[in-house]
Amino acid sequence: MAEGERAAEPLAELSHYVVARPIYSEAGFQDENERRPPLPPTLRERAQAACRCSRKRAFQITKSFLPVLEWLPNYRVKEWLISDIISGVSTGLVATLQGLAYALLVAVPVGYGLYSAFFPILTYFFLGTSRHISVGPFPVVSLMVGSVVLSMAPDDNFLIDSSNATGTNVTGTLIDTESRDAQRVLIASTLTFLVGILQVIFGVLQIGFIVRYLADPLVGGFTTAAAFQVFVSQLKIVLNVSTKNYNGVLSIIYTLIETFEKIGTTNIADLIAGLLTIVICMVVKEVNDRFKHKIPIPIPIEVIVTIVATGISYAADFEKKYNAGIVKSIPRGFLPPEPPDVSLFSQMIAASFSIAIVAYAIAVSVGKVYATKYDYAIDGNQEFIAFGISNIFSGAFSCFVATTALSRTAVQESTGGKTQVAGIISAGIVLIAIVALGKLLEPLQKSVLAAVVIANLKGMFMQVFDVPRLWRQNKVDAVIWVFTFVASIILGLDLGLLAGLLFGLLTVVLRVQFPSWGGFGNIPGTDIYKKVKDYKNVIEPEGVKILKFSSPIFYANIDGLKSSLKSTVGFDAVKVYNKRLKALRKIQKLIKKGKLKATKNGIISEPGVNNEAFETDEEPEDNNDLQVPTKEVEIQVDWNSELPVKVNIPKVPIHSLILDFGAVTFLDIVAVRSIKTIIREFERIDVRVYFASYQDNLISQLERSAFFDDTVRKDIFFLTVHDAVLYIRNQMTYSENQDPIFEKISLMHESKQPIEFTETSQPDDELDVQEEAMRRLAS
Repeated sequence: MAEGERAAEPLAELSHYVVARPIYSEAGFQDENERRPPLPPTLRERAQAACRCSRKRAFQITKSFLPVLEWLPNYRVKEWLISDIISGVSTGLVATLQGLAYALLVAVPVGYGLYSAFFPILTYFFLGTSRHISVGPFPVVSLMVGSVVLSMAPDDNFLIDSSNATGTNVTGTLIDTESRDAQRVLIASTLTFLVGILQVIFGVLQIGFIVRYLADPLVGGFTTAAAFQVFVSQLKIVLNVSTKNYNGVLSIIYTLIETFEKIGTTNIADLIAGLLTIVICMVVKEVNDRFKHKIPIPIPIEVIVTIVATGISYAADFEKKYNAGIVKSIPRGFLPPEPPDVSLFSQMIAASFSIAIVAYAIAVSVGKVYATKYDYAIDGNQEFIAFGISNIFSGAFSCFVATTALSRTAVQESTGGKTQVAGIISAGIVLIAIVALGKLLEPLQKSVLAAVVIANLKGMFMQVFDVPRLWRQNKVDAVIWVFTFVASIILGLDLGLLAGLLFGLLTVVLRVQFPSWGGFGNIPGTDIYKKVKDYKNVIEPEGVKILKFSSPIFYANIDGLKSSLKSTVGFDAVKVYNKRLKALRKIQKLIKKGKLKATKNGIISEPGVNNEAFETDEEPEDNNDLQVPTKEVEIQVDWNSELPVKVNIPKVPIHSLILDFGAVTFLDIVAVRSIKTIIREFERIDVRVYFASYQDNLISQLERSAFFDDTVRKDIFFLTVHDAVLYIRNQMTYSENQDPIFEKISLMHESKQPIEFTETSQPDDELDVQEEAMRRLAS
């Protein structure tokens, strides 16, 4: 028992602490601790640091540009190679099928999807900083590219008269599919090239931070809307229904309407193949997910289904017997590199900007997940450069924009992938498909590829269930999610993303413009200060109000600071001052009329005369009287007592105001000027203003803004709220032991002679009345 008590004693001591130190104002703290003013480096010093070169620095710069030099020399061949081979083969099979499927979203021949799954990996291997992401097409980005392609090369631009077409007896108009596909491939590759240029520029300018403005709720709403658009675009392929290519506002609605209007023309063979593929893929994916700890390698269901569907389609000859839509032609080998069509840049620059940002954001967000899991870092700016060069390189080989796919990356990581060696091996599998296996996939139904795309959308559709959780946690984030989703559905992906981004920034501006604030009080016996309305035991110091304003202060929310001040102190300092001036003017007029007398002890009514000093507040003022030369007379005035004039002056129950600036990160010049005005307004009505818990950079900002002068000094700034409260308490104790400080007021007199103060002998009862009056009026 004794040992337990002895063990508890140190814990009891550690649960309390006592600190004895001086009360620190900013000026006193700087003097005592010898503040060193910051010395920014000169331009010459900066230039020398930037241009300094050594062997070590050159090698570091080289490694930062070629991250492969960082991890490849440390590659553990015996431990990692087998895992990377298995992972690369599995990922390569999935990448082959997804490349074919996502080409449908871009509206180019499916064979070009294989190129897009191959070329970007080659450059990312050397330049990328993520060791686990699988580089290649992604449905959201592919759909964004496809919307640009369809808007710039619609079917209507390639209509030809059937009489000019060879080998056909059909009358009317036909679509020149060969010219259309060639133009669409050129547009997609040119867009990819431009996206790469923009990404390289962003990386060189070190603006990888731009992705931070794509908040998780915004990305969630955008990708869910994109998933819905992908689903609608693939639905018509599953049904094998021909519709117009709609783009722009409400395009998805128009597509749905036309799809259901023509649903009677559905191809049953394609529909059955598509539905079976969706069901089988989703069921097996669920099995992979639930039993991922027991299954060493996820079942490559997309590959299995594709092989089986291709065999069935070839054996049953679905194209001729059921008029099913098949892949038909997949080019073997590689096409020679071609330059982009620079003349198209002006038409796609806006879309390329949003595609570049979205592609980068998806890749970096996925990469950071695995970087955190395996304890290594990702360089955001280098990722911009890596994807930029990959897209420039890929654009020359007729590819479309590359990023990473969540499902493909999950396969690469879950099958044991350790480095981008797995990525190179997956590219080798795609290479085999390009060179040797393309011909074997020609009988494959397009509805099967569309169904593979739809089956991979499950994860993005499940994000809808994030909305109720977001609503419980933060309603603003939930509104951002819903707004971005609706905007992307109605306006399209590019405008929807822009609208969601602007709306998200607007919510930030509004939250800064209307921040939280409150009056604070002290927990007795501690230096802790909390909101008065939140705790019963919090006590406000007598005669002191404490306001905490939780936001940077700038031109947009300075009015919010002023209104919060009025609510906290309970009065308007400007109105109080104006009312006092009005009362003084009335007192001046009454003194001139002989109804009041100014004495050394205060203002009193003439004895034996009705007190007609209580005049109505609406009495017109004589401005001429206010222009009479003045003489100052020290008298005692208690503005919180009843005055001998009928003017409604708000009571000022405080003598000090403390502004807690602990949450204020910066001030602009408008805020600095306004705060200085606030200090003067309160000083005029005998309320001292103090500042506490400010950050050091605010003092530097105030010094640069010429805030401090003879009247506003650093001794009104305190390191903590408790320092300010103790200082005020000491000042008030000292003042109570001194002669009262009398307010100086200007008394107007018709003559230029000073007012004479007479002392006459009066009856005792009249003296008692006078003393009683002065007790009421005097301080």
